[in-house]
Amino acid sequence: MGETWFQREFLAARRLAFNFLFYGSHFGIFAYGWWSQQTNVKLAGLNTLGFSVWISRGAGLVLAYDGGLILIPMLRNIIRVVRPRLTWLFPADENIWFHRQVAYSMAFWAMVHTTAHYVNFINVERAQLRKQTALQIHYTQPGGITGHFMLLIMLLMYTTAHHKIRQQCFEAFWYTHHLAFFFMIGLYTHATGCFVRDSVDPDYISSFPFYSTNHCLGYLSWRFIIWPGIIYFGERVYREYRARRATRLSKVLVHPSGAMELRIVKPSFKYTAGQWLFIQVPEISRWQWHPFTITSAPEDPYVSIHIRQVGDFTRGLGERLGVGPSVVAAMTQAAMKGAEKDEKSGMTRGDFVELDSSSNSAPLPSVRIDGPYGAPAEDVFNVEVAVLIGAGIGVTPFASILKHIWYRQKKGKLGTLRRVEFFWVCRDAPSFGWFQSLLQEVEAAQADPNFLRINVYLTQKIGEDMLWNIAVNDAGAEYDPLTLLRSRTMFGRPDWMTIYGQMRQAIETGQYIPGSKSQLKTKVGTYFCGPGVLAKSIKEATLHHSGPTVEFSFAKVIEAFYSCI
Repeated sequence: MGETWFQREFLAARRLAFNFLFYGSHFGIFAYGWWSQQTNVKLAGLNTLGFSVWISRGAGLVLAYDGGLILIPMLRNIIRVVRPRLTWLFPADENIWFHRQVAYSMAFWAMVHTTAHYVNFINVERAQLRKQTALQIHYTQPGGITGHFMLLIMLLMYTTAHHKIRQQCFEAFWYTHHLAFFFMIGLYTHATGCFVRDSVDPDYISSFPFYSTNHCLGYLSWRFIIWPGIIYFGERVYREYRARRATRLSKVLVHPSGAMELRIVKPSFKYTAGQWLFIQVPEISRWQWHPFTITSAPEDPYVSIHIRQVGDFTRGLGERLGVGPSVVAAMTQAAMKGAEKDEKSGMTRGDFVELDSSSNSAPLPSVRIDGPYGAPAEDVFNVEVAVLIGAGIGVTPFASILKHIWYRQKKGKLGTLRRVEFFWVCRDAPSFGWFQSLLQEVEAAQADPNFLRINVYLTQKIGEDMLWNIAVNDAGAEYDPLTLLRSRTMFGRPDWMTIYGQMRQAIETGQYIPGSKSQLKTKVGTYFCGPGVLAKSIKEATLHHSGPTVEFSFAKVIEAFYSCI
């Protein structure tokens, strides 16, 4: 039986520790807020409202706590610096996951807080504890106005953050998430209405926070939660300054699959294999920043990203560069023919087309990049066997990692790394095009044929024409007719349990790594980028086959929040 969702999210060792601290702190703060309100003799009049006011006060204090927490995982520059030093202490690579957990918590406690306050306002009017009616408290006082304003922003942000909306219309997600600035302003000023007081009338003052603490007896939580906001604002200012440093788009390459490769020169940009960046093209949009995986290696004299034309921004960029849908369709159709490598001309289906900017009426557009961000993949050199698995476009992080391994291999600086297993699971044959040239170079450069093994899986149902081309071209051919690699393409979905079982058996018998002994523990690191369903099955296989002689580990190279694009 596989691992259930409940076991994975709540009973795994690190998850169990996190849930104990996270939810324990929330319920502890809720209990303190309840107790502090109930036992305050100055608020005896307000306490006549009973459970509704105690619940609203406890939930309000938890929301303030979450309001400070939710910005911390967004401090990307700070996380990038501390990750290599503190990764043993906390899962820095799961910052987006943590951000979502805080968001889920805020949604729950906002519902509790709002419901309790609606009951409060109705009971306040009935008991005549205030001069105002419930409607006046709701819609004319600062507490009610800011509360409803924040609820509206939460509705917009939560709905557009759904993964389907992010993939189909990233701009909606991008713009609505920037409403967080106004949400935080509302959070910091929510208590200015002085609803919690020991007097009939509020005690206002002219300076921030615009109420006196002599009679307004709130928790003053803004004094603590404002600091993450200040730090985050400072980081955004720094990111804006850094992004304005000299950046030049040097080349644009178009691959048969339709992927555009942008090569950018920015001397001040330093990064590690497996990281990603934000890119902005002012001619397309002055405000939008889009995340893409870096596909070049740190040793390359440029920074490259590969972009598929799947959304408004990417299609607009393709049209601006003169490689719109018609050009892409023609190249994809040519790639689908499955022609063998032409030995006379040396041309292959993987060859790219470089745009000639001098022949275009308009020069290449200016670009800005911000980053790098994400989890470095340097730890691949700390294991003896690295298993790299990419699904579809999720292969992009491994372009950089494989190049980096190649450069390190030529320098003889592989660390403890002895073997690399690369798996690419792809739906359709044309997608092999843009990555093919890199794999050919890496494969041809291997002095040791056992160091790198390339495993390509095609899950698409094959038509009769393609099947005939494969049968004709594969007979006695040196190269695979689909990928033009020496490694043969396999069809169907990989059986991860069998793959890892065979790998463990080969390692234990000393056949996998020359000179290894079965009694020594071998570390095998799996690095994956792709959909969550596939990640689950791979992780289950690594856990199932880990033992005293072989230790399998699993990690995502880049967070799925960015869809590994």
